[in-house]
Amino acid sequence: MHLIQDENGNPVPHGHAHEHGGSHCPAADGTHTHCGSCEEHLHEDPPQDKMTAVLDYMLKHNEHHAAELDQVAEQFRANGKADAAEQIKKAVDEFQKGNLYLRLALSMVSEDSQKES
Repeated sequence: MHLIQDENGNPVPHGHAHEHGGSHCPAADGTHTHCGSCEEHLHEDPPQDKMTAVLDYMLKHNEHHAAELDQVAEQFRANGKADAAEQIKKAVDEFQKGNLYLRLALSMVSEDSQKES
């Protein structure tokens, strides 16, 4: 496993890479990485700050993908594929629901770390 940095420069451990275009990707070559299995992180017993960094990164990552999918839906709609666009919009809604839970979890661990300080 190696460390990459999220959009804010925080270290984020991950495993395998997949291609993406655009400046949102941490690596200079336009790639970013995902772990092959979330269990990899669980067995390593990382420090709390690294787990929080991973959670923060994943939330921002998901928000970015939701925004990308929203744009894709609009492109499909503009090309006469309203039914496909509607399904993508439904998927984006589900992404956003999941992101709410991730944001809540992040705020909980952030509050806990502030109490410990």
